[in-house]
This record gives sequence, structure tokens and C-alpha cells, in this order.
Amino acid sequence: MTRFALPVLAVASLLCCAGGARPTLPGVDAGPPARFETVVIDAGHGGQDRGARGVHGLLEKELVLDVAKLLERRLRKRGLRVVMTRDEDETVSLEARTSIANDARADLFLSIHANSARSPKPRGIETYFASAEASDARAREVAERENRSFASGAALESADPLVDIIGDMIAAEKMNDSSVFAHLAQAELQRIEQASPRGVKQAPFVVLLGVQLPASLIEIGFLSHPQEERTLRTGRRREAIAAALESAVVAYAAHHDALRGFRDHAQGE
Repeated sequence: MTRFALPVLAVASLLCCAGGARPTLPGVDAGPPARFETVVIDAGHGGQDRGARGVHGLLEKELVLDVAKLLERRLRKRGLRVVMTRDEDETVSLEARTSIANDARADLFLSIHANSARSPKPRGIETYFASAEASDARAREVAERENRSFASGAALESADPLVDIIGDMIAAEKMNDSSVFAHLAQAELQRIEQASPRGVKQAPFVVLLGVQLPASLIEIGFLSHPQEERTLRTGRRREAIAAALESAVVAYAAHHDALRGFRDHAQGE
């Protein structure tokens, strides 16, 4: 099994916790718990990397950027801080995407993509969170397709076993929170989905493995399915997806805050 360890610098500040103190997420200063505040939205692909191309010509990079901007506006109205990895048609490297997310000290990373398959039959929305092993062959295929967009792979391993152990503790915490959001997102998205549920899956997406915070990747539909591509061209469908993701973020924010002792979360107007 491939092992994805946190970079040494990312966990150096955690070594003091080996004596029994509970480690904190990398990049977050120790101190009182904070409310959910910041979301990083990652519109997949961009620039020279067009992503998937629909049977009638719709490009993934253009579709997901539009949905990302719709979601950004909704979350800002909620009073949340939103950081975009790209807000125009430009190439953004894996390193830049992960650095943007980690430097923002965000509470959630959401990567938006559109799916494609060899057959025109598959359709529907899939929600993913990261793991070293794919949950099934299809999930592995999707991760491999998305990962080909980046020249570099996963984080380097550390030769220090103590660093690896602490890194695993942080990764487990991040995975648990990522799973919570992924299931919330899939439930909200399923309300607008006409196809059979495709569910929540796990796969080694490098863009998710590189961020040091809860993260999920959403495949908002299959561009290889003629009818679904036509639907994804409409503003109505894109707004519905953005609204569903907004609801999932708000629900996750309430979960995040409740775990930290806050009774409610400001949900805007």
C-alpha cells in the first residue's frame, strides 16, 4: 500500500506533543478553539489543462469555474471567508493549490470537478475524500484521470518514524472530518439528482492529499453523458449545485462549531 506522510516541516511543530498532548492540525496555532470561518474553493483544471470535454463540447475547466464562483458568492453572503485557488481561466499547479489552502489556514477545502467515462451511460454526482487506497476500481480510475493533470505526485515520506506516527494521527483526524463533509455534500446534492445515487467514495487524489485540512472533491456530473452535459450547460442546474454545496458547508460548519463548544453558527441571511 502506498503511504502518504506529511512533510517533515508540516509536523515539526507537533513533535512536542509526543509526550501525550493532543496534536493540532498543521499550520494552526495552539490556542482556544475557533469557529468555522474559511473555505477554500478549488475549481479544477484551468488554462492549458481543459479537463474533460463533453460530447457536445462543454469543457470541464469552464463549467467548474462557473459553479465555483456561484458557490463563492453564496458563502460570502453567509459571512464566510472564501479563498479561491483560481478565479479565471489560468493554469494553477498542484503546489500552488495546496499552498493556497494551507496558507489560508482554512477550515474546509472543496475541489470541484466534472466526470467523464469511456461509456456514455454513467451519469450522476460522486463525492470523494482522500485515502491511500481507492474504495473501488471506478474510484481509482477517476483519481488517476484527475491526477494526470499534475506533474508532481503525493507528499514525500519522512524517514523519521515518530514524524510518521504523528502525521498518521493528523491524517486520521482530517480523514474523519473529510468523510463527514463528503456525506453531507452527497446528501444535499442527491436532492437535485435524477440518476441513481453514486455515493461517497475514497481515492488517492493528490490535490486532497496535499492539503492539511478537511477536504473533499466533488464530481458534479458526467460530461460524457449527452443528457447530463446538456443539463450542466444550464444556469439553473449550476445554481442548484452551488445551493446544495452551500447547504452542505453550512451543515458542516455547525458540526465543526458544535465539536468546539459553540452552540450555534452564524448562518447569514
